[in-house]
Amino acid sequence: MERWDTEDGDFLDIVRLDAPRGQPHLVMLHGLEGTPRSHYARGLFLEAARRGWSADLLIFRGCGPEPNRKARFYHSGETGDIAAVARRLLADDPAAPFVFVGVSLGGNVLLKWLGELAETVPERVVAAAAVSVPFDLARAARHIESGFSRVYQRHFLKSLRRKALSKLDLFPDIMSRDRVEAAHTLFDFDDAVTAPVHGFAGAADYYARSSSIHFLRTISVPTLLLSAKDDPFLPRQVLDEVRDVARSNQHIVIEFPRAGGHVGFVSGQNPFRPFYYAEWRAAEFLERAVTAYRRRKGALRSGDARNSDNVHNGGRR
Repeated sequence: MERWDTEDGDFLDIVRLDAPRGQPHLVMLHGLEGTPRSHYARGLFLEAARRGWSADLLIFRGCGPEPNRKARFYHSGETGDIAAVARRLLADDPAAPFVFVGVSLGGNVLLKWLGELAETVPERVVAAAAVSVPFDLARAARHIESGFSRVYQRHFLKSLRRKALSKLDLFPDIMSRDRVEAAHTLFDFDDAVTAPVHGFAGAADYYARSSSIHFLRTISVPTLLLSAKDDPFLPRQVLDEVRDVARSNQHIVIEFPRAGGHVGFVSGQNPFRPFYYAEWRAAEFLERAVTAYRRRKGALRSGDARNSDNVHNGGRR
């Protein structure tokens, strides 16, 4: 793991897998309260290693082994850190094609970032894959308040509330301790913590400005959206709306299988050797895009060479 200083005086932790320079480079964004131990992170590192790729996992602020220096946390709409990390990685390896995977919250961040870049995305950002994305944050937050989904909500709230209270010990004026302690839903937490700490008027404003469904139309690189219709974090109607929006963007490929849960997609007949479809499918999609990119670059170089030879030989072939 490496620690990179940020322009605002904080730091980011990056988990790294090295490969020879010029090889494809995978950049990963984890989900809510994710860590390097998250099964999808381990699986994606393995997929990269099998292909001889470099890989980096950006650990969002507040999810690393040590508390960050600044008052801010991470959230579903924060794209500044991935933008800074991408700029540095692209500059450090100027011959490598880059591919990106975002999972859950990280998928929302990734899609929003790509949508913000639109046609200005760097040429070497070749493709992306987003798994189990909460495309509409407001409806996702409300959906997780009911049924079995409440199990996930309790799990996340326990960790998030603990971090927020620890942050209050260092920055006592950034939020209300009473409201943090009283938060019993993710909406309550975002209204009490995420919104005031990061400059939103409230949870509704945060959700409206950060939901990736609003940024899909302007994505300009091949992008796989992989979500299960039985995802407990999202109403199925949202996936129908995502499909409708994506029809206007030729760069987006949609796969919404009937089953798979949230960042699950586990298959295989041997329970002791499960096959994690999402990690494999994302890597397979990205690998195809890298191959196509290299073919295009190779054809351009061959064309340049032929044109140069034609000039040097007075136009004769």
